[in-house]
Amino acid sequence: MSAVKGALEMQKTQPNIDMLLDLELPIVVRFGSRQMPLADVLETGPGTVIELDKSADAPVELFVNNKLLAKGDVVALDGHYGVKITEVISAADRVRSLG
Repeated sequence: MSAVKGALEMQKTQPNIDMLLDLELPIVVRFGSRQMPLADVLETGPGTVIELDKSADAPVELFVNNKLLAKGDVVALDGHYGVKITEVISAADRVRSLG
């Protein structure tokens, strides 16, 4: 393929990629999870402690569009919480999770 033809092909696909960069996707940070009977959920209120399936020092999971993308540690910055990413899930593992 000539350099000119390659450049033309890139020009055709580049605008499509640029359009995707403006998409907004939901991001969820999961500290842990727990399954509970509905009756127990209905009894929760202020002060209720719900035990999760992870220890306090376990990495949190970062989901983008309901797909696990990374793991990390919780950090506090100027009174706000954030996530320091320590591991990005491999592309192969992300593809496997689609099935």
